[in-house]
Amino acid sequence: MAEPVDAPPTETLTEFRARVRAFFTTLPERLENIDGTIARGKAYRRALCDAGLAGLSYPTHLGGAGLPSEYDAAFREESLELLPGEDALFGLGLGMVVPTLRDHASEELQQRFIPPALRGDEIWCQLYSEPGAGSDLAGLTTRAVRDGDEWVISGQKVWTSQAHIADLGILLARTDFDVPKHRGITMFALPMQQPGVTVRPLVQMTGAAEFNEVFLDEARVPAEWVVGEVNGGWGLAVALLGHERTSLGRGNLTDDENKSKAGRSPLPVNGLIGRATEHGRIDDAVTRDGLATAYIGEHLVPWGTSRRLHPSIGKLWRTIQGRHCAQLAHEIGGATATAWEGDDTDADYWAYHVLNCRGMSLGGGTDEIQKNTLGERVLGLPREPGPDRTTPFSELPRN
Repeated sequence: MAEPVDAPPTETLTEFRARVRAFFTTLPERLENIDGTIARGKAYRRALCDAGLAGLSYPTHLGGAGLPSEYDAAFREESLELLPGEDALFGLGLGMVVPTLRDHASEELQQRFIPPALRGDEIWCQLYSEPGAGSDLAGLTTRAVRDGDEWVISGQKVWTSQAHIADLGILLARTDFDVPKHRGITMFALPMQQPGVTVRPLVQMTGAAEFNEVFLDEARVPAEWVVGEVNGGWGLAVALLGHERTSLGRGNLTDDENKSKAGRSPLPVNGLIGRATEHGRIDDAVTRDGLATAYIGEHLVPWGTSRRLHPSIGKLWRTIQGRHCAQLAHEIGGATATAWEGDDTDADYWAYHVLNCRGMSLGGGTDEIQKNTLGERVLGLPREPGPDRTTPFSELPRN
């Protein structure tokens, strides 16, 4: 697909970088009197959009800025460690759903969904995994049946981030059980706020409930809210996963001054250096070696992005970097990393990230799935043999 540039940029990259820096200098003042994570996140997205800094490479008729991709890269560099934590609310929609809609949805769906997403008016979730179809995503059994001007959806999804606050969900459902499993799947945009959708939180070992299970009991989707073609959803599902892994692999580190307990970004190296200094470990040779490894890993992100490496490489990087930084934070803390006073919010923050980092190996596809993908699609190794490519899904054994 051709790069969606409306016209040659009216400012140089140097001027653009200066404008980005100026925006983030004034951002704290813009958010100062706004309370609540969602309200602050939406205020940030509105301010970004009003400043002409949202959807930089998207065409202007979809609410973007119509700029070349190098302006996107410049924004990521200038905003490194400056993004407010609340921006994570929109990461799934902007990093995964919106690019898929841009590349595969009808013009009507693009106009309906992309501008509100760029502006932060709507929050998305991803309705992919099921209790019986995790890593084997194509084994999903959520059913979609056409009923006049609507599709009726019934089934269950699990591990759904943000489902409890989402306005919309990008959904995979089976529309034909009598063809091989990859051929009978359709992608939908599902309205979350309706009687047929029930969301229940899943509490993690951190004590937080970032995930949910979602029950769909004859939920309704407008007939025109099919993304792509009916029964053609698997290719779109793979495309979205590619955007997800790219987004996870290159994601900017957020400003962690408030030490938020949310998200799955690797701990910033600056924070680890501060922790080592506070604990008197900054001159320790082992600690310094760990910090150097973390620093190198953090700077591999823009390097890999600029070279357009396979998305699974970036996803694996995130897992390695995230777990390394969390383990290093734990080791720097010593005894205070495993036992602390109940009102010690600093120690609680670090312990949270030590536990939470394990999820990086699962979200967006497990490490093992990424390695299989690289083996088959990059190295050209043969696929694992099986009947699932030719046998109708209705005849396959299932969990």
